[in-house]
Parts: sequence; structure tokens; C-alpha cells
Amino acid sequence: MKELPYQARAVIGRREMVTLPELGITLCAKSDTGARTSALHAEDIESFEEDDRLWVSFTTRSGGPHTPPHVFKLHLHDRRQVRSSNGQAEWRYVIRTPMRLGALEFPLELSLTDRRDMRHPMLLGRRALRRLLVAPGAAFLHGEP
Repeated sequence: MKELPYQARAVIGRREMVTLPELGITLCAKSDTGARTSALHAEDIESFEEDDRLWVSFTTRSGGPHTPPHVFKLHLHDRRQVRSSNGQAEWRYVIRTPMRLGALEFPLELSLTDRRDMRHPMLLGRRALRRLLVAPGAAFLHGEP
């Protein structure tokens, strides 16, 4: 067996509870090694310029359609073309924010997209999982929902 090229910071399950401290929300995220970029459920996405900077405003729900909405206004980090699992390419706004997973905290790039038909409001892609190992048969290794 080939050695890992790095020391894993943690082992996580296919689903984990994560906190976005800058946004003040905790939600269930699905680990997806097939996705490059992480994604956050967002509705009413609008970009605008203020103080010579680009911003994005959006609404998200941390626990599904029946939970209260959270409205945010954050600096726009990037705009990227992302190919979804069904092969459709779309342009998405990307924000950068810290993420806390158990005892770990690190910066995370999140593309904003409507995930209301998905089971999990957040998806952790390969870029977020770089120094983590995923145990696909386990869930919530860093805290129960």
C-alpha cells in the first residue's frame, strides 16, 4: 500500500455538523470527494458594489425549508463556473469564511447555490477535505446533530 503524502488532521464521516462562526450558523454538511468546490444553500442571491468592493447578499436556512431564514451580506471572493453532478455548468458566486469542524477551524471557500431539493444544506468538496480522511461508513464523528 502506498503511503499518504501528508499527515491527516482528522478522520470525518460522510456527514458532519459544522459551524460557520462568521455567519453564526451550525448545519449538517455532506462530505463529497467527487466535488471540487464546497457549496452552501443560498436563495435570493444578489451581487452589488459598495465602497469600491464587490459584495453578495443571500438568504440561507440551516435546517431545511421550515427553519427561519438567515440573511447575509459578505464580500464576494470569486465567481466561478461549476459543473454540477448532472453535468450542467453554471456560474456561481463564491464566499470565503472560516469553518469549524470539531476542534479544527480553517478557511473555506463556498459556492452559493440553491440546494433546497438536496438533503444537506452544505456540501464539503475536495478542497475543504484536503487534509482530512473520510470514513464513508461513519457519520457525525465530531458531534451529533
